[in-house]
Amino acid sequence: MADKTVSKHLIQLEKLFASGNPALQTAIKTFHELDQLEYDLGLLDENDTTARKVSWWPIISTIGGHSPSKNEFLTRFLNTEAYSNPHKFTVFQYTAQASSVTLPGTAVDADHRLPFYQISRDIENIAKGEGAKINAYLELVTVNSDILKNRLLIDTPVLGTHEDNKIIQLLTNRTIAMSDLVLVFSDFFEADSELIKETVNTIVENQDSNKFLFVIDHSELSLDAARTAEIIGTWRRRLRQLGINTGEFVVLTQTNEHSTIQRRINNLETDRAYRILAVLEQNIRAVEDVHVPEVRKAVETWKDRTNMTTLIVLGFLVTILLFAEITMGILDILIDPIIGPIFLLILIAILLPIHLVVGKVHAKLIVETLYSRQRKLNIPENLAGMFEKGLSFWRIILPIKSTIAESKKYRKRIKQLLEKTKDLVQSLNDQFSHFQIDSSASTSYQPSYDDTETFDINNNNNNSLE
Repeated sequence: MADKTVSKHLIQLEKLFASGNPALQTAIKTFHELDQLEYDLGLLDENDTTARKVSWWPIISTIGGHSPSKNEFLTRFLNTEAYSNPHKFTVFQYTAQASSVTLPGTAVDADHRLPFYQISRDIENIAKGEGAKINAYLELVTVNSDILKNRLLIDTPVLGTHEDNKIIQLLTNRTIAMSDLVLVFSDFFEADSELIKETVNTIVENQDSNKFLFVIDHSELSLDAARTAEIIGTWRRRLRQLGINTGEFVVLTQTNEHSTIQRRINNLETDRAYRILAVLEQNIRAVEDVHVPEVRKAVETWKDRTNMTTLIVLGFLVTILLFAEITMGILDILIDPIIGPIFLLILIAILLPIHLVVGKVHAKLIVETLYSRQRKLNIPENLAGMFEKGLSFWRIILPIKSTIAESKKYRKRIKQLLEKTKDLVQSLNDQFSHFQIDSSASTSYQPSYDDTETFDINNNNNNSLE
């Protein structure tokens, strides 16, 4: 099997994000091993990588209601006037330039370094014709704010402000899934229950990820600790009724310094590393849990159709023989010890190429079905490519209904990759447990990046990625 070249995207990720983190450096190598596996299976193209399925930027996102509390918080948080369109998902990114720039959604959709890469394709799958209107749903805003150095912030629109809630919900779900920290403002829960129902369900599904921080904005008040605890208790009980049982709470007042939020932001690098490792494991498991079952089902359908067609052809030939027996009486000739075997060989010589042609014809139909299935499942892996890898001569002739990925060789490779992800998580754990044990260490592990390595979309000369 040919070796797959290391994706340019992986090389760029290592330079930009993994240089100071041993666990991420090893993760990138494991991503390449997974790429090689999927390349060998026909699931991945030469220049593609599974690492594109996860955003490597540490990501903060905000969800709020109709009150101005979220926008006011963002202005204070970013220490600058931050404008976001209430009808769009706004991706905020650091820029060294003094002035802010707003770029269209196509800037996000077309750049694999940013979240929402190729999201227009997913939008098109659920709403025909809307994929071309990506600028109506997304925008990219560059801001000169130190808080955004080496991280991104996604501000979600107020639910119910757009006509097509399916698309807004898709983008909201994707935002929550890719974020390392989600600030949910309490006024969000004041909206119509039907409008927020799907988002609440998404929060419930992801609540074990420990990424949610529920923000109760009383910045106009000065509250003591007892009153603050009472407010948090009330909100805990209210959210518990919605099925939200975990998550951290913070009450913004006139006097607090947002220390809880700052602490969570300081921990984003760690959260991001664990998220990437989790996605790496999901990608590995998806080979056996998603790709193999889909292709196996296609192989079984293909085999059944091919065999049935060949049997129909065989039945037609048998019918001709029966007719010949009735009219000419050739049965005695066919059972002749010399002529009989020769006739059988001739029959096989006729049926074999017919079976091969029939198999290839049905394979083309199955390939189209797999392309459709791939779009429906919204996965980048080429299911049809894996199916076509199994169209060898012997797989067409013999009654083999398993996929090439189900061989011992590939199962062993998948198992080894899963073991590596477990080792990576342990390695990441050891970075922090070692710090807790070794009290002589002056600082905990914190990946650091030189400011010149910050990706600035407005300055292509500052370490921009190709």
